Amino acid sequence: MARRRAETMEENRARLIAAARKIFAEKGYAAASMDELTAEVGLTRGALYHNFGDKRGLLAAAVNQIDSEMASRAQEIGARAGDDWQGLLAEGVAYIEMALDPEVQRIVLLDGPAVLGDPSQWPSQNNCLQVTKRTVQRLIEQGTLKPVDPEAAARLLSGAALNAALWIAASDKPEKVLPKAVEAFQALATGLLKKPV
Repeated sequence: MARRRAETMEENRARLIAAARKIFAEKGYAAASMDELTAEVGLTRGALYHNFGDKRGLLAAAVNQIDSEMASRAQEIGARAGDDWQGLLAEGVAYIEMALDPEVQRIVLLDGPAVLGDPSQWPSQNNCLQVTKRTVQRLIEQGTLKPVDPEAAARLLSGAALNAALWIAASDKPEKVLPKAVEAFQALATGLLKKPV
C-alpha cells in the first residue's frame, strides 16, 4: 500500500513537471496559471502544493530537470571529443549552443534566473561545476593547463558558458550572437593552456 502510494506520488510529480515544461515553454512562467498546470494532467492544486509547495517550486523542479539534461548532453558531446582538453571545450560550446533551444531559452535562461535567482547557486549548476573542476584538475596534472586553482578555473569556465547562454537567450537575434559567444568562450578557455595553441 505504502509502496503504491509512493509510486503514485512519483508519477504525479513527473506528470506535473512534464506539464510545467510544456506550458512554461509555450507561455512563460508568469502567464502560466496553477489551474492550467494541474488541468493539463488531471490533478488538483493540492497535488501541486503537496509535491512542490507552489508554482515557484514547480519551476525549480523543471529548471533542475532541464539543466541536468543539458549537462548530460554536454558531457556526452565532450566525451566524444577525443581528449580531456577538446572535451572541456566541446562541453562548454554545447552548453552555449543549447541556448537556441526554445524550451531551454524560456525556462532555464529567462524565467529561471528571473524567478529563482542566481543560476550559479542552483543545485544542477553545482553538479556541473564539480564535473568541470575534476576535468580541470586532470588537465593541470597532465600539464595541459597552467597550474591555477582548479576550482577558480572551473568556476570561470562554467560562468563564461552560462553567461554566454544567458546573453544568447536574451538577445533579439540569438543566431547572430551564438558564433560570437562561442568564439569568445574558446578564446578565454584557451588562455588557460600551458602552451598556447
